[in-house]
Amino acid sequence: MCAMNTADRPAARRGPCAAIPAEQMDSVRQMLDRIGDKWSMLVIAVLEAGPLRYTDLQREVPGISQRMLTVTVRQLQQDGLVTRTAYAEVPPRVEYALTPVGRSLHHVVASLITWVADHHSQIREHRTQVEDAGNT
Repeated sequence: MCAMNTADRPAARRGPCAAIPAEQMDSVRQMLDRIGDKWSMLVIAVLEAGPLRYTDLQREVPGISQRMLTVTVRQLQQDGLVTRTAYAEVPPRVEYALTPVGRSLHHVVASLITWVADHHSQIREHRTQVEDAGNT
C-alpha cells in the first residue's frame, strides 16, 4: 500500500468534498461564497445576454445599489468571471461581459434561479408555518 501524500489528502471521506484536496478547501469555500451570493448570481444571469453598460446592468438587476454593483463586478472581474472594457470615447463608455469561464457558470446559476422561482411559494409557506409554530 502506498503512503498518501498529505497534499493529496481529501477534505472529506464522502460527498463532493471528497474529490477536493484539503488544502484547496479554503479557495473552494471562498469561490462558493462569491458566486453564491445573490448579486453575483443575478449579474452573471443578466450578462449572459451579452455585454452591458454599467447603468444598463444596474437597471437589469432590480434592487442592487450602485455601491453593491460596483463591489460585485469588481469581485467577479478579479475572479476572471467578468471583463470590464473601457472605450476611449466622449463620453466614456464602459461595458461588462462574461468571460468564457463566467459563461460556463451561467447554466448552473440560471438553473438555481429557476429552481428558486419555481419553489418560492412553497418555501414562503413553510417559513410562515415555522414562524407561526414558534409564536405559539
